[in-house]
Amino acid sequence: MSTLTAALPTGTSIHKRNITVAGLLVTLGIIFGDIGTSPLYVFKSILGDRPVSELLVYGGVSAVFWTLTLQTSIKYILLTLEADNHGEGGIFSLFSLVKHRGKWLLWPAIIGAGTLLADGIITPPISVSSAIEGLRILDPALTETTIITIVLVIITLLFAFQQFGTKVVGASFGPIMLVWFSTIGSLGLIQIFHHPAILKALNPMYAIELLTEYPKGFWLLGAVFLCTTGAEALYSDLGHCGRKNIRTAWLFVKTALVLNYLGQAAWAMGHVGHVLSGDQNPFFLIAPTWGLIPLIIIATLATIIASQALISGSYTLISEAVSLNFWPKVRILFPTDQRGQIYVPSINWLLWFGCVCVQLWFQTSSNMEAAYGFSITVAMLMTSILLSQYLRGVKHWAIPVVGLIMLVFLTVELSFLIANITKLLNRLGILVFEWALILGMWMGYKGRQIKNRYLDMTDWANSLPILQELSQDQTVSKYASNLVYLTRSKTAMQIEARILYSILRKKPKRADRYWFLNISLLNEPFGMRYTLETLVPDVAYKINFQLGFRIQPRINLLFRRVLEDMAGKGEIDITSRYATLQKHRMPGDFRFVVLDKVLSFDNQLSLKERIILQGYFLFNKLAISDQQAFGLDTSDVAVELVPLTIQPHRALELQRVAPEGASDPVLAAALAREDLVHKI
Repeated sequence: MSTLTAALPTGTSIHKRNITVAGLLVTLGIIFGDIGTSPLYVFKSILGDRPVSELLVYGGVSAVFWTLTLQTSIKYILLTLEADNHGEGGIFSLFSLVKHRGKWLLWPAIIGAGTLLADGIITPPISVSSAIEGLRILDPALTETTIITIVLVIITLLFAFQQFGTKVVGASFGPIMLVWFSTIGSLGLIQIFHHPAILKALNPMYAIELLTEYPKGFWLLGAVFLCTTGAEALYSDLGHCGRKNIRTAWLFVKTALVLNYLGQAAWAMGHVGHVLSGDQNPFFLIAPTWGLIPLIIIATLATIIASQALISGSYTLISEAVSLNFWPKVRILFPTDQRGQIYVPSINWLLWFGCVCVQLWFQTSSNMEAAYGFSITVAMLMTSILLSQYLRGVKHWAIPVVGLIMLVFLTVELSFLIANITKLLNRLGILVFEWALILGMWMGYKGRQIKNRYLDMTDWANSLPILQELSQDQTVSKYASNLVYLTRSKTAMQIEARILYSILRKKPKRADRYWFLNISLLNEPFGMRYTLETLVPDVAYKINFQLGFRIQPRINLLFRRVLEDMAGKGEIDITSRYATLQKHRMPGDFRFVVLDKVLSFDNQLSLKERIILQGYFLFNKLAISDQQAFGLDTSDVAVELVPLTIQPHRALELQRVAPEGASDPVLAAALAREDLVHKI
């Protein structure tokens, strides 16, 4: 048995690359769009319909500053970015690093993923609405219906554009965000000059006084938390820009954000005792009148970029979920040749539908704040749980240190969660959407586990000689020159019984060569390797593909690459063995057999397993076929239905009786003996 291993070069680690101006610009455009547009609605939400007071203003901006420091700077920039999986970030990357520490970690992974997808349907409406609502300062008569219509048009165009990729317009994201951060920082700085005493608000005591002394001050945390909503997306996009670029760019981004928040607070101090109307947003009011229209335009562009980052992140999340068996196999397209840029049509239009529903249901950005904060708070809590396992199990930090860090973060995040969830009780629609996603992921994962637990593997050492004889049996018509099966067996000497049944018994399938392909998942995102094992020389081969969780299993292309390697090394001759084709040196044909599983009625399952499996098969109606999922839709593929019998019924107690009015001496004697036994 020979073994051949091949691997693609991985290149230089993205974290070892030097910091460049171009890299920092890309980072601004990709990473910080979501958190960078938070000044549009955070301070407005803090002030709300309350009379402006020094405690409210100083305490509010102090709470914002220390939330950015604790949650974004320390938790994500300093700690979580260290938890990279071969250069990639995100909740599924983190789960892949720590899943060996316990099966229970499945729950924080899927709950975090579900809430992040929900975040993807709330970010576009709340961000774009916040920008467009600035038009009311210019025209107070502008109706809510008009604003909603403008927002829906922008969102629809944004999602419709996704199928073409963002390679071209993506080059402008960085410069636009540079202008955005420079603008908001400058506007804030000008206001600070008018009221420099606002700098005292950086003292954390003001935040503590807000929570303890201001009436119902604790509940203001729901508004404060919105300042850090983009931190989770920041970690998810780690692989695009690298740790060094993110940390360096964050110094500029945080400075611009803090200056703008302080500037809005300084402006508010000039309106002590007043209650801002719903149309008054401090973010726009600190700008000069002549600059209002340009500011609204650049704000709208920035919110579109923020929305784009969440949409792209949702595609990546679903791609990883498919690889990790949390989500049905869906069509994944590559609109450009840029590495990592993907497009998932089904998710694109699901997100669009969700965004439209959110916009129509909540109508204004202020109504969306609680739902927005709730979703991202839950995602951050789940990341904290997984991060604790990473620091303890991978980094081997001391338990007291990890415990202290988690105590701080969990206390802060649970406080934010409580403050958000109380305002969300009358807006439960978003919770239904989130829990539908979470339940679907759990059923998908558990259903596949149940199926795999009952995979009927068989040792086929005795069947390999039969396979060789069948290959040479001229009395059986040739099914294909090369017959290819996908198998879940990772060892060379075991195979699913249903594959043997398909080859030898269902309809004997003679072929010159038999290929058995297995795909296993690597913890790293972009790794591509394979091993080749010879089962019967020049007759049967086993190929084990090892693919990163961000690599799409395009079996057609991968298998062709293996054949090219083998032919180049002189290990096989893929020339057809049909006389006419062999004379002209034409390659042999290939046929893939896909065994499509259906749930058999011949099952005796527990109520829990029946519910899970029925939910699994229902959820998988969203999936594309295996031949599409594995890149075989351009190949010669035969699909065979295989009943999935997980737990067959016990032997039936079926008795034979004589037909009515008929005489059967043998049966009559047997029945007489049975009657005698009963009497004894």
